[in-house]
Amino acid sequence: MDPLIAVVGATGTGKSKLAVDLASRFNGEIINGDAMQMYRGLPIITNQIPIEERNDIPHHLLSCVDLEAEAWRIGHFKREALRLIDNIRSRGKLPILVGGTHYYTQAVLFKDQLVGEGSDEDEGPEPTKELSSTSDKWPILDSSPEVLMEKLREVDPIMAERWHPKDARKIRRSLEIYFQTGRRASEIYAEQKILKNESVMKDEGLLRFDNTLIFWVHAEKEILNARLDSRVDGMIEQGLMAEAQTMFDYLQKKESQGIEVDQTRGVWVSIGFKELAPYFAAVQEAELSAEQLEELKLSCVESIRTATRQYGSSQIKWIRNKLWQALSDADMTRRLYIMDSSNVKDWDECITKPSENIVQSLLKEKPTPDPKSLSKLAKTVLSAKEDQARAQPVSDMQCFTCDICNKTTNGKEQWNIHLNGYSHKRAAKSAARKAERDAYFRKKELEAQQAPSSGADPRGI
Repeated sequence: MDPLIAVVGATGTGKSKLAVDLASRFNGEIINGDAMQMYRGLPIITNQIPIEERNDIPHHLLSCVDLEAEAWRIGHFKREALRLIDNIRSRGKLPILVGGTHYYTQAVLFKDQLVGEGSDEDEGPEPTKELSSTSDKWPILDSSPEVLMEKLREVDPIMAERWHPKDARKIRRSLEIYFQTGRRASEIYAEQKILKNESVMKDEGLLRFDNTLIFWVHAEKEILNARLDSRVDGMIEQGLMAEAQTMFDYLQKKESQGIEVDQTRGVWVSIGFKELAPYFAAVQEAELSAEQLEELKLSCVESIRTATRQYGSSQIKWIRNKLWQALSDADMTRRLYIMDSSNVKDWDECITKPSENIVQSLLKEKPTPDPKSLSKLAKTVLSAKEDQARAQPVSDMQCFTCDICNKTTNGKEQWNIHLNGYSHKRAAKSAARKAERDAYFRKKELEAQQAPSSGADPRGI
């Protein structure tokens, strides 16, 4: 057997702990799948599992990238992760992939992911070389989203319809594909979709490894949000401010050397630094009072809490939509197990023991349990996804623009939600009333123009 265990979930749910539990029990080694945790020297900001909690388990791709390096692109991560999986297996050990950058994880789990679906769309040159060269070759890639979208509509109108006009990253990537290959991304997407369907028809399987298990460590929303707020407080106590100050000082040093650091990529977008940057800048400028500085600091910390909650929600959304759909396409939703970490006091009973039993069944080639049978939360979430899949087949993504509300949505589902929403209905009624008034006044104006002037004889004499 060539088993692979993957652990996914929102930040703060306990993914790293479960990975260590399983690695300890089954002679495993862990591969980090979190882009920010690859950076060295920032264990608190990037939420790396403390050394004392790793139980001497080898952790690969953790704290291995310098501060100034770009975050790895998907193809680069996939190649390195697959190399490590082979290496770990060759030593008779169990590879366990864990992390919150779920498009990394998904690229490893599935074959031939499609363009635009968080996949192998960056295969080719090494990422650092590609990132530094594309805008040099094609300066338009550094333009505003509006300019990028105008160009994409010109060269690939199908992809232009797919993306939101403000989603500069996806628009830029579609243009990169066109410039680098000389072909429209939409054509490549269509070809890959045909290959994907043929793979399903041949029953070849879309999972890269047949013996794959995916554990989704999940928690009730209110409980998780409260836990994340508390986690931020703990990170500050552990030295978050000092790490963020180090990053700020690094930027100041580079600036004094005339070197501009792109803060829209790499570790600079990690939650914690960018929210505190205004505070450090204010301290350096020394124009605020002590009270004003403390108020600004508290405001920045609250921004970290908000950003952390939002990031957790986006991770869950990815699993519910992207990962679930990929598993559904592969007819492998039975390999996704939700582990309820809402009550950490019951960790052993709710997480450790059931997950170990499932892995044990896989390794012994015995039937694994129904994922919905593990907990009430698992049954609720998975049943809802199954009902949704039966009721509404997933169609290709397309953007829809409401001229009344001046709002653009991605996909038919979000479009229907918008059309049935209170704000749209109110705006539609208001627009209808305005149209009626305009029509009324136009009619009156036309009647006035057609009526005889007051000084004319109505008999025409």
